[in-house]
Amino acid sequence: MKGFSTLFYKELLRFYKVSFQTIFAPVVTALLYLLVFASTFRGRPDILPGVPYVAFLVPGLMMMSMIQNAFANSSSSLIQSKIAGNLIFILLSPLSALEFFLAFVGASVIRALCVAVGVYVAAVFFVVLPVRHPLFLILFGVLGSAALGALGVIAGVWAERFDQLAGFQNFVVVPLSFLSGVFYSLRNLPPFWQMVSRLNPLLYMIDGFRYGFFGTSDVSPGFSLGIVAAFCALVSLLALALVGRGYRLRN
Repeated sequence: MKGFSTLFYKELLRFYKVSFQTIFAPVVTALLYLLVFASTFRGRPDILPGVPYVAFLVPGLMMMSMIQNAFANSSSSLIQSKIAGNLIFILLSPLSALEFFLAFVGASVIRALCVAVGVYVAAVFFVVLPVRHPLFLILFGVLGSAALGALGVIAGVWAERFDQLAGFQNFVVVPLSFLSGVFYSLRNLPPFWQMVSRLNPLLYMIDGFRYGFFGTSDVSPGFSLGIVAAFCALVSLLALALVGRGYRLRN
């Protein structure tokens, strides 16, 4: 347990020491998205009943920021440790694969939640955001961040160079997060694209997270929670299997 707490603390310090880059910068980016889209689509009809478009944007931007930063935290930490050659010192310690995994994913969740709080605090100066179902808000926030933190562990273990990791993020994580209902509602899409969008697990994270604020969603929140929990369990088991085998970690 002491080994886990030490590694977890080390991972927290890693992003805290550069918080201007890891927390403040994503908040500014999300705020810029909000300002640009809010000014561009000002006056358009409400996407969800009784929810102005500016308010509709905020939960999606919060979750998108959480997703991208949770992934970036665990994946970048692992690839940096592999390239710098200091990962061997972690592997030599008496840490189990579960403790190793939980330390990296736990720090990713904390970073994601810090970014989400920052985006929320900045957004309330522009729009009123009710919180109808705080429990759903917490569940989707934590499970979504944990799932992408685990996916970041998979990417960090798999990648051997920074360009491989960048390719994984640019061609998998970013497109999935942008095409998950951040800027639009599922009901506004043609039937074919609705069907395609439902294959994206990140859609359920954002839709369920939005339900926590407004109490309305495109998909049943219970169904969305089941999909997100199953996705989180799947990527977590895969990450644990890779870490347990030492895949591309002990070379």
